[in-house]
Amino acid sequence: MKPALVLASASPRRRALLAELGVAFEVLPSDVPEQPRPGESPGAFAVRVAHEKGREVAGRRPDRWVLAADTVVVLDGEILGKPRDRDDARRMLLALSASVHHVLTAVALLAPSTDAGEELLIESEVTFRRLTGAEIETYLDSGEPFDKAGAYAIQGGAADFVTTVAGSYTNVVGLPLEELRALLRRHGLLAAATGTAESAR
Repeated sequence: MKPALVLASASPRRRALLAELGVAFEVLPSDVPEQPRPGESPGAFAVRVAHEKGREVAGRRPDRWVLAADTVVVLDGEILGKPRDRDDARRMLLALSASVHHVLTAVALLAPSTDAGEELLIESEVTFRRLTGAEIETYLDSGEPFDKAGAYAIQGGAADFVTTVAGSYTNVVGLPLEELRALLRRHGLLAAATGTAESAR
């Protein structure tokens, strides 16, 4: 029997987090571009991209629930996306050093054969200690920053950079688990995975 849920993401971090909830799912990445529009706020950008990812994958799996997400790092109103190259990653890490930034994750859950569903926008506040130039170069050498929003992975080598996280830690990783658990439960998807509740539809 095919899983009722499709995860519209290639992220191994999101895959691992969703698996922690015990729900069966298929992975089908979306290739929707992640580019802010002029004047678009970080929250509006994240929500739009999550929906676009979800709709694109739903077009290929119209009979299934689709879960999509987008995470953005925001410093002083600037969206820090995935770095273009080493210099861009260095710029981001220097900016994040000894500062407070925000991580927003938008989650879109789309129902089968329709655009109906529900969305979440969760925000966490992250504080970095002051980083030395040598620490930044060593982290860049690891290769970890280059496919991460804000050029860092809190669950990886950048864990030592963080002094505090206010709000959901897993939100910073890529999915706010507590809020997502409640979302999936509201739509019968967690219960359907264990066979103890009504149909996921």
